[in-house]
Amino acid sequence: MSLPDFAIEAEGLVKIYAASKTTPAKTALNGIDLKIPRGSIFGLLGPNGAGKSTFINILAGLVNKTSGVVKIWDRDIDLRPRDARAAIGVVSQELAADVFFTPRESMETQAGMYGVPRRERRTMELLTALGLADKADAYVRQLSGGMKRRLMVAKAMVHNPPVLILDEPTAGVDVELRRQLWAYVLELNRKGVTIVLTTHYLEEAQQLCDTIAIVNRGQVVACEPTSQLLRRLDTRTVVITPKTPLATVPALGAFDGKLRADGALAVTFKTGQAGVEQVLEAVRAAGVGIKDLSTEDPDLEDVFMSLTYAAQGAAPTDF
Repeated sequence: MSLPDFAIEAEGLVKIYAASKTTPAKTALNGIDLKIPRGSIFGLLGPNGAGKSTFINILAGLVNKTSGVVKIWDRDIDLRPRDARAAIGVVSQELAADVFFTPRESMETQAGMYGVPRRERRTMELLTALGLADKADAYVRQLSGGMKRRLMVAKAMVHNPPVLILDEPTAGVDVELRRQLWAYVLELNRKGVTIVLTTHYLEEAQQLCDTIAIVNRGQVVACEPTSQLLRRLDTRTVVITPKTPLATVPALGAFDGKLRADGALAVTFKTGQAGVEQVLEAVRAAGVGIKDLSTEDPDLEDVFMSLTYAAQGAAPTDF
């Protein structure tokens, strides 16, 4: 049997939450078209309320879609719901732990729910891979928040699904645990598991994901390879360390500058309209002596802001 080209496909996906006595009807997803390539690490980004969690919950079978077609590993979630759900493991934002079980018991129970035969279970293999082997027989309630989150990843993999969905997996996890978690996830990906990641750590998405979709107001506003997405903004920033500290931003003619906390002068310009030398000429003309300089290209946060909050005309509060 040949493998599908896409791990997840959504076409015309709509979800409308019905009105209640206190709230009007709300369109959470408004015609989502998305194809997630098999074997990729795919980032799904967007502001709070953009529809990411609704999309994931539809994949997990927790929310019923209003209309549209969704396939997981080429299995239609309407025609083959059990087969579709068996193809994914989902690690949700919320820490859902069986506090009166041990990690070993929790893993065995999860495997049993998926019908995994005892001889095929990988309880200790997974716990070891996620640094939880020494906690296998401790009560889950005794684990730290980071350990509980890693246990959730292990539980999501008990049935060896070809697709793993990670919804804010490193929220509240310290740097070392985050490093361990990503090392394991990257190893899974090397073995062929498709990873779908939502995160509010945009630098994390930029480093890990080979393709990123940005969702805003229930619609996909961008879906491209990460490197291509970063080229969307035709801007560049020249960062100048002045010989003499500046008290205010000098007049730079057609350019706007900003003073950074470290005293550097940052000048951002459109690459299609000017070049670095023109910026430096304007800086020199303003009487600023240049001690050192560097250039910066746009990062994912710049692209994210331009496609979401800038389009809404509002400042971000949280993402």
